[in-house]
Amino acid sequence: MSRKTEVEQMRERMAARRAGLSLARDTARGGFRVVQTGAVLLRAGASWLLGHRPPAPVLLRETVESLGTTYIKLGQFIASSPSLFPEAYVEEFQKCLDRTPALPFHYIRETIESELGKPLSALYSHVDPAPLASASIAQVHAARLHTGEDVVIKVQKPGVSTVLLTDFNFLYVAARVFEMLTPGLSRSAVSGVIEELQGSMLEECDFLKEAQNLERFNEFLLMTGNTRAVAPRPYRELSTKKVLTMERFHGVPLTDLEVLRRHVDDPAETLVAALNTWFSSLMLCDFFHADVHAGNLMLLHDGRIGFIDFGMVGRIRKNTWEAMSRFLDGISNGDHRAVAESMIQIGMTRDTVSVDALTRDLEQFQSRLENVDPASLLEGNRNEREVNRLLMDIVKIGEQHGIRFPREFALLLKQFLYFDRYIQALAPELDMFSDTRVDMFSGLEGFPPVDRLH
Repeated sequence: MSRKTEVEQMRERMAARRAGLSLARDTARGGFRVVQTGAVLLRAGASWLLGHRPPAPVLLRETVESLGTTYIKLGQFIASSPSLFPEAYVEEFQKCLDRTPALPFHYIRETIESELGKPLSALYSHVDPAPLASASIAQVHAARLHTGEDVVIKVQKPGVSTVLLTDFNFLYVAARVFEMLTPGLSRSAVSGVIEELQGSMLEECDFLKEAQNLERFNEFLLMTGNTRAVAPRPYRELSTKKVLTMERFHGVPLTDLEVLRRHVDDPAETLVAALNTWFSSLMLCDFFHADVHAGNLMLLHDGRIGFIDFGMVGRIRKNTWEAMSRFLDGISNGDHRAVAESMIQIGMTRDTVSVDALTRDLEQFQSRLENVDPASLLEGNRNEREVNRLLMDIVKIGEQHGIRFPREFALLLKQFLYFDRYIQALAPELDMFSDTRVDMFSGLEGFPPVDRLH
């Protein structure tokens, strides 16, 4: 008995030592991050004093990219939130990209082995040292299980969580500074925006939540009898908060018409399946995929649509989506009163808004609206800047009447932009608003959301 106690005590001491080392390492990383952030800001200030004085949005975007992970995500948040930020900042931060150099494989190996508690060779029969993708938060590698299945491993880069927590302390202080230097930002409640961003980023860093999203999306597909789409199956026994092992999909991205035609007779049918799946998820799933760019939708070799990367998801209430649908339909038909009524329902205000007055202001905007149908409104492939400007003009009209739009408004429109890019490239004859194969209102009646089934 004493022998067992000694062994247990030794293990406890080793665990405490590892925890102490981890704390020391995190503290060191936090301190280094403070120094690194200060150095970047000093360098930006010195450059400005020496004559490099671009417009404020450009200077801020350049500084953000130099600061890395957290700030790049903040820049992307600004770019996708024309309902919250001034136009010049939204347009400039469209250039903010989240691509980083790949880490050497030994860092990836160390993280996997530390998280899963076994040597890499005991966990997988093969792991490709060359990454499939590398972003600021994680790196993705192809692998194979001992049972023969092809998988991908998403591995969080070392120190990311420490960097995030350190950076957000700076951001709260910086928010006050930005409010003083750029009055236009003060109306957007920057501290609230940062709080929302922090929550979404910390959720994105929890790969167990992403594994749950994958499972829930597949449950939603099963519940609705949808056999045209699928999400990767996660391997829970090989996943932690920092490591996500999931089924690997083999197929082609929805970007190349000639490649698609080798696999399907009618690319439009493939797009319809993807659109209907996404529309129905707005109501029948407890979240929707909030990043359906070209890398996250695939045509699989078996003909199904593969939805991948569920790190970023959105949630929307039924009445918000109904109002959003009326908003788009009103623009399509030039019905300014319908647009005004839906704007009031989508937005947040403590004031009583006059529908008649808002309609009159929209009618003054008529010359631009009359030249826009849903397809051209959402035409991200050829004229995204004009689309953003149109959206921001509508937002400004709303603000003049005391309406502030939630971020879901821009987040949903962003996904429409992505889908319209697919349509322009693959099936320009398809009109998602009038084609009877497309069901935008799928789920508004009938089935309850997936989370109500448990």
